[in-house]
Amino acid sequence: MASIYTAALMQHHAHPDYKYDMEDATHAREGVNPSCGDRLTLSLRIEDGTVEEAAFSGSGCAVSQASADIMADLITGESVDEARRLCRLFIAMVRGESLSDDDFEDLDEAAQLESIARMPARVKCAELAWRTLETLLDETDDAS
Repeated sequence: MASIYTAALMQHHAHPDYKYDMEDATHAREGVNPSCGDRLTLSLRIEDGTVEEAAFSGSGCAVSQASADIMADLITGESVDEARRLCRLFIAMVRGESLSDDDFEDLDEAAQLESIARMPARVKCAELAWRTLETLLDETDDAS
C-alpha cells in the first residue's frame, strides 16, 4: 500500500504557502473535524466571480493542513464554478470514486492525495478544507 505521506503532502505541511490570516477576505468559513479536532478557517477574496486569493488558518494533522494548502493553491485564480468543480473531483477521489485521466490532471498536485481513499480514518482529514470550501461557496450562492 502506498503511503499517504507523499513528498507533496509533507512539503505542504512543513512549508504552507497559503496558511495566514487574510485581512481583506470577502468570505470566510470555519471548518471542524469533530472526530479528531482538526479545525481551520478558510478565507477567500472573490472578485467578479474569480477566487483572487485563498488562505487558511488553524491547526490539525499533517493531512488536513497540507490538503488545505494544496487546495488554496489549486483554486487561486480560478472561477468560483471551477473551484466548485475541483472540490467535487477531490472529494470523489478521496472517497475512492473513479476519475478520468483528465480529472487527475485538473486536480494537479491534489491528485497525489489519492491514496488517502485507502485509509478511511484519514478521509475526513483530507476533506476538511474542501468541505469547508464547498459550504462557503454554497453560502456565497445563497447570498447572491
